[in-house]
Amino acid sequence: MTAKKAGKDYFVALSECHLMNPDTLAEIAYFPNVQRWWGSVNGVMKAWAGRNLTDPDASWPHPIAKELIAYMDKSGVDVTFALREPMMDVTGNSTCLSTNGFILKEIEPYPDRIYLECNVGPILRRGMEHALWELEYLVKERNAKLCKMYAPEDLGALDDRALWPFYEKACELDIALTVHTGQSYVVPQPSAHSMPMTLDRVLLDFPELKIIAYHMGWPNTEELIGLAGKHMNLYLSLSGIIGWYERSPYRGYHAIGTALQWVDSHRIVMGLDLPFDDMPRVVDWVRNLQMPEELQEKWGYAEITDEVRAGLLGLNLAKLAKIDTKKRCK
Repeated sequence: MTAKKAGKDYFVALSECHLMNPDTLAEIAYFPNVQRWWGSVNGVMKAWAGRNLTDPDASWPHPIAKELIAYMDKSGVDVTFALREPMMDVTGNSTCLSTNGFILKEIEPYPDRIYLECNVGPILRRGMEHALWELEYLVKERNAKLCKMYAPEDLGALDDRALWPFYEKACELDIALTVHTGQSYVVPQPSAHSMPMTLDRVLLDFPELKIIAYHMGWPNTEELIGLAGKHMNLYLSLSGIIGWYERSPYRGYHAIGTALQWVDSHRIVMGLDLPFDDMPRVVDWVRNLQMPEELQEKWGYAEITDEVRAGLLGLNLAKLAKIDTKKRCK
């Protein structure tokens, strides 16, 4: 049964839906850093989802398109953007958890429901010429709608000037970049490469580049919000951290309330970055989001209107990805 806010049938779109190759996961399980990586994943899942994915009794959906589409239908989600999970450093850069080719094969049966959010990194580590070629190919030939940048596994921070050709290419292709911001949640990756302030110089030099900042820049959320007030081409994403906001709603009220004091509501978007069975609870939380009157009175936060909810749930992201907002899920 699809859960929906009474009387409302919002268009819902979620970016950052990770698909992983089950065969590859089994093949690389013996690498020490793979085990360390899963331990880190459990660290963030404890906060975001309240569970341990490696517990022997744990049950969670396989990260493949068939499972994703089932939870989209259950949650009333119209479209998602699926992407690979690279994490090449956990195997000493010998392989990745999934490829863009794997994603394309997975989503092929679901046109108009699941779109490609490509990831051509680690950009500097693999070589700029290769990253630029693949990005252009995936946008022009394979209909990629967004492109993810994940600096923690690369050789430099987001404001490393060696990345300027990549930003120039994204501007040329007119594709929005979805960017991990805030701490790196997993080992063996440094957090310094993705701190929100590393975006300042990028945004100054590329005012036409659209950047969607994932995870609200936690734990530097207010720093990211301040940057979004400064830069009109910076968008705030609730991806991943929305799971924590639903579990501790006043944390979410303060983050979203503060963001709306600094930016127009059209610059805040949804995302997932959670196990697919968390989709119903986080989408319904936003679908029914209300700002408590006490916080409106004492903190000056704005009321969450139907227009704001509609934008958060999907209209804002659809505009950035240049897709239509017709309802797919009934």
